[in-house]
Amino acid sequence: MRISRFEDIIAWQKAHLLTVEIYKEFLKCKDFNFRDQIQRASVSVMNNIAEGFERGSNADFKRFLFIAKGSSGEVRSLLYLGLSLGYLSQKKFDELSALTLGISRMISGFIKSL
Repeated sequence: MRISRFEDIIAWQKAHLLTVEIYKEFLKCKDFNFRDQIQRASVSVMNNIAEGFERGSNADFKRFLFIAKGSSGEVRSLLYLGLSLGYLSQKKFDELSALTLGISRMISGFIKSL
């Protein structure tokens, strides 16, 4: 099956869901530096998948997928910090962390297929 739009990429769909969940979870967080950083990192995951796909070459796409994977790790790292600082519950941490791990695995698989 050939993917013709980035919106059809499951990793992008999951990254979009992650971004929405991050924005909702930290909407009222008063630590603006933390909130802005975790939001930027989550947006970076989905946008790098989209931008790399739209570049039209496998080499560019692969490069952007590596960046997206790194940003997914950054979100997960920030989730650990948020948990330690009491910004989110253990349950929400587990949910969002699992989502980032799944996205990272999908991206790794996509990279290998290119």
